[in-house]
Amino acid sequence: MDAVTAQVHEELKVDILTLTQDEDNKRGFEEVSRSFICDPSVPTPDMFLYASKASLGDAVYHEPTTLAFEAHVAKVTGKEDALFLPSGTMSNQIALRTHLKQPPYAVLCDHRSHIVRYEAGGTAFHSGAHSQMVIPSNGHHLTLEDIEQEIVLGTDLHSSPTQVISLENTLNGTVFPQDEIIRISEYAHSNGVKMHLDGARIWHVAAETGKSVRELCTPFDSVSLCFSKGLGAPIGSCLVGTKEFIAKARWFRKLFGGGMRQTGFMTAAAAYALTHHFPLLAGVHALTKKLEAGLREIGADISSAETCMVFFDPSPIGVSYKEIVARAAALPSPIKVGGSRLVVHIQTSPQAVEDFLTVVRELAQEKKVAGFVKPEVPQTNGRSYKNMYVKVKA
Repeated sequence: MDAVTAQVHEELKVDILTLTQDEDNKRGFEEVSRSFICDPSVPTPDMFLYASKASLGDAVYHEPTTLAFEAHVAKVTGKEDALFLPSGTMSNQIALRTHLKQPPYAVLCDHRSHIVRYEAGGTAFHSGAHSQMVIPSNGHHLTLEDIEQEIVLGTDLHSSPTQVISLENTLNGTVFPQDEIIRISEYAHSNGVKMHLDGARIWHVAAETGKSVRELCTPFDSVSLCFSKGLGAPIGSCLVGTKEFIAKARWFRKLFGGGMRQTGFMTAAAAYALTHHFPLLAGVHALTKKLEAGLREIGADISSAETCMVFFDPSPIGVSYKEIVARAAALPSPIKVGGSRLVVHIQTSPQAVEDFLTVVRELAQEKKVAGFVKPEVPQTNGRSYKNMYVKVKA
C-alpha cells in the first residue's frame, strides 16, 4: 500500500466496539429483560452462531438460505410464494401497493390498525389510497356487520371504492376470532375485494388458540409475518401470496429500496427464531396474565390483556403514568415503561414483573395514605371512545 492509499485508509478505518463490549452486551440484555416498551428482544449468541453459517449468496440473483426460508414460510402459511423484507411496515405497504391496481381505491381497516397509525401515512404516500377506518361496534374486533355498513362498492362517483380489506391479528395483543375472519373473507371475495392480513404477531395467535398458521392465513390473499416482534430475530418480515402476487411485490420491493444482497444471515436468524422461540410464547402469555392479575388486585383498570400485552389505567388508584414511569426508572435496576401499554416478550424477566407490580402497589398505597378516594364512574349517554394507548414522553 503506497503512502497516499495508506492515508486514505487511516481516515476510513474505524473500531465501533467498546473496550467493554461484552459487559455492555450483558447490561443490554438486562435492560431488555426489564423493558415493557415493545417486544423485539435481542439476538442470542446461539442465534448469531446459527446465522454465521448461512450461505453467502446474493439475494438479487440467488441466495440459497433466503430461498429456502421463503419456501418454508410459503409452505407453513399455505401460500404459493413468499418474499423476505426488512420490516413489517415495508411488507404491509408493498402488499397494499401490489393489490391496488387502478385508482380511485380505498383500504378498509380497523381505526386502530398499524397501517394507518404507525406506518407514517404510507398507504396514502405509496399507494395514493384512501383509508376507510372503522370503529368496531363491540370494542374488540371488526365484524362483518361493521364492514357492511362502511364498505364502498359500486360506481358512485363521490366515493372511493373499497378494493382491499386489511385486518390485523393480533391487534393491540387481542386475538381476532377466526370464524369472524372467515365471514368477512367470504363476503369480501364475493364482492371482488382482496383480503390482507397484518400478521406481525400471528405467532401469538397460533400459540394461544392452537390453530395452525396455515389455517389462520387461509382466508387472506396476502399476509405479512414479522420475525422480530415476538420471536426475537434481529430483522425481517415475510410477505406471502400467489406466485404472480409475489413476483409483482418483488418488483415493488426494488422500487421501495428494499432489495438487499447478502440476506442469508438475516433469514437464518429468522429461521432460528421460528424454530427455537415459538415454543416460548406460551410462557409469555402466562407471564402476561400474571401481570394483569397483579394490576387488577392493586385496583388498576384493565382495558385489554390478551397474549403479550396489557393495557392498563392507573387513575382509579390515583396514580398517573408519569409517576409510574419515573418511579420505575429510578429503581436500582431500572424498568422501562412507556405509558398504558405493557408488552411482555420472550426475554422479559419474571422478576421485572414482580418489581413493576411493587412500584404500582407502593404508589397506590402512598395515594391512599394521602387521602385519595376512588371517584364515582360518570354516567355517559351512549358509547364513548378513547385511545387506550397512552404514551408518556421520557
